[in-house]
Amino acid sequence: MGKGKSRYLMGIDLGTTGARAVLIDDAGRVAGKSECGYPLLTPRPGWAEQEPSGWWEAVKKSTGETIRKAGINPGSILCVGLTGQMHGAVFLDKTGASICPAILWCDQRTGKECAEITGMVGAERIFEITANPVLTGFQAPKILWLRNNSPELYSRIRKVLLPKDYIRFMLTGDYATDVSDASGTSMLDVGKRKWSAEILEKTGIPAGFLPECYESGEITGKISKKAGEETGLPAGTPVVAGAGDQAAGGIGSGIVEKGLLSLSLGTSGVLFGHSDTLFTDRGRRLHTFCHAVAGKWHLMGVMLSAGGSFRWLRDKVLGIPYGDMASMSEEVPEGSEGLIFLPYLSGERCPYPDPAARGVFFGLSLKHGRGHLARAVMEGIAFGLKDIFVIMKETGMSACETVRISGGGARSDEWCRMISNIFNCNIARLSVEEGPAYGAAILAGTGSGVFENIVPACRMLVREEEVFTPESEKASLYMDYYGIYRKLYPDLRERFDSLSKIV
Repeated sequence: MGKGKSRYLMGIDLGTTGARAVLIDDAGRVAGKSECGYPLLTPRPGWAEQEPSGWWEAVKKSTGETIRKAGINPGSILCVGLTGQMHGAVFLDKTGASICPAILWCDQRTGKECAEITGMVGAERIFEITANPVLTGFQAPKILWLRNNSPELYSRIRKVLLPKDYIRFMLTGDYATDVSDASGTSMLDVGKRKWSAEILEKTGIPAGFLPECYESGEITGKISKKAGEETGLPAGTPVVAGAGDQAAGGIGSGIVEKGLLSLSLGTSGVLFGHSDTLFTDRGRRLHTFCHAVAGKWHLMGVMLSAGGSFRWLRDKVLGIPYGDMASMSEEVPEGSEGLIFLPYLSGERCPYPDPAARGVFFGLSLKHGRGHLARAVMEGIAFGLKDIFVIMKETGMSACETVRISGGGARSDEWCRMISNIFNCNIARLSVEEGPAYGAAILAGTGSGVFENIVPACRMLVREEEVFTPESEKASLYMDYYGIYRKLYPDLRERFDSLSKIV
């Protein structure tokens, strides 16, 4: 069919570093895509914020540019799906304006509030309801932080939205979210897939602050006339609930059936597995959230500073392009000649839920240069992800022989080979690299009836393109280094805590 006769689906991904729009046709082919960045604000150590208005400007630009690049009739866009960074808190007043910068998923200021919520509800009861402990990145402690530290701003709150749901509000005027994203708030009953009245009552968080909660493929509203004029999307186009970036990335990677595992190597690093039942890690190292597949769940382990560590090295230390960093790293042997990096630049979540953890170069010597730093950071990130991979295997969650990789880091052949050797398993790169945005577009397809069901849709659309296999000698060497790596955090844990108290 020609472009004018095809049906199209839009996926919008509100990432940590930028907004991406992807347009696919009804056969899953990418017709157009565009991305527009925005800054990450760190006004204090451990804080991470962004301006919601900057998100909206980036979404308008990326959406309009995507439609122009595709060269299609906008009227052929049947539906829009949304995804984005999870856990953040956008505080809106009665006019719908944000009252302060959004507090992001990687912000670590809420340690006191996490303990406060845990004390109010009870550690075991919180886990029974939400399937997770209360963590600093989650949304509920951010609400209490504002209540404790800025009561004047808190008194102006009328709605608290997750980041992608702020974009929904700007597109449609509706307050809504989906169950996968809401799972990371510490306020959702993850088994019942609805807000927990018990948690809201015990914490004193008004139920009216929260938007209505939907399954990911359900339609929540339509593009308004004003938003249509600003984005290029036709007014009246339906918008589905969408999903948090990891659940949408799971859809985009085809992780919709048992036995499949994906690795998202973006700003954060996430291993993600599908579950037909509500399955929890009793060690409380992994998250159990509602999946974007209706009535299903997923487990994931989250590393806070994966690609974010590599970006830090580029921006704050080396000041050279990613390509040059990758080239230099390839000239250094496996193990970086004894240099090991702990990638805890924003604290850590899995396997160590510790906001005080920090980055470390261990084994630094006069021998080491820029290439060693680059390779050590890449290896340290891979070692941290292996921690999660090992836990996934220990729980019996996944016995898969191949992990599907996506995200910016997946573009590096060297990094894929490195991860294959460190994990000692196959790493498969997918034919489509758009990840969460692609998954959001597939969800738009299920919501609009283009695809009858998410599972056969993913089987048809998601394909493995290139597989990296482990090399026994290198895998064995990396096991020796990994043995040292995994002992460093326990040895330094008390020192991290002492340092945080001084800072």
